[in-house]
Amino acid sequence: MPRLGYAQRWAAAAGRWGCRLFALLLLVPGPGGASEITFELPDNAKQCFYEDIAQGTKCTLEFQVITGGHYDVDCRLEDPDGKVLYKEMKKQYDSFTFTASKNGTYKFCFSNEFSTFTHKTVYFDFQVGEDPPLFPSENRVSALTQMESACVSIHEALKSVIDYQTHFRLREAQGRSRAEDLNTRVAYWSVGEALILLVVSIGQVFLLKSFFSDKRTTTTRVGS
Repeated sequence: MPRLGYAQRWAAAAGRWGCRLFALLLLVPGPGGASEITFELPDNAKQCFYEDIAQGTKCTLEFQVITGGHYDVDCRLEDPDGKVLYKEMKKQYDSFTFTASKNGTYKFCFSNEFSTFTHKTVYFDFQVGEDPPLFPSENRVSALTQMESACVSIHEALKSVIDYQTHFRLREAQGRSRAEDLNTRVAYWSVGEALILLVVSIGQVFLLKSFFSDKRTTTTRVGS
């Protein structure tokens, strides 16, 4: 097998370190316009969030109720003039995409005012605009190299993996909450059944005892 020269070995090492550097760049979060928050929404409460959006920007609001009650919440989205862009009542989860018609501060609120004693845990993901390209095309005269194309593909695959992981975590948290709620109800039902059986057993004992107990008869003498 022929040996590599110094220049060839240096080029191979540079290529390996270049791939590692690109992999590290893929793992570093870039400047994106996405906000993911999980928060507690008490009963009879309303929580609002604000975002400055430029005109013509495409945005997506996605939310899901993780725990609490019937897993539903009210959601409302308004533009800077107070015009309602989206309004849903008692939704468990939903997604809404819109394009900003003007510059300003947009407001979206989650309300649990219809609930009197149950608090909720709500997750939402608000994406503003699109992620910047991994390799900007400005001042570029050549197409992407094979390594750059592979890095772009890996980057898109990692984004899909992150989305899938987020949804699976939400489903796991919601399923765990339902299981714990069902376990609590089964425990209360079991305790209630045990108390009912105890009361019925004691009643049957006293009832059977009354059947076999001697009844005392009283006689009264009547004088002649």
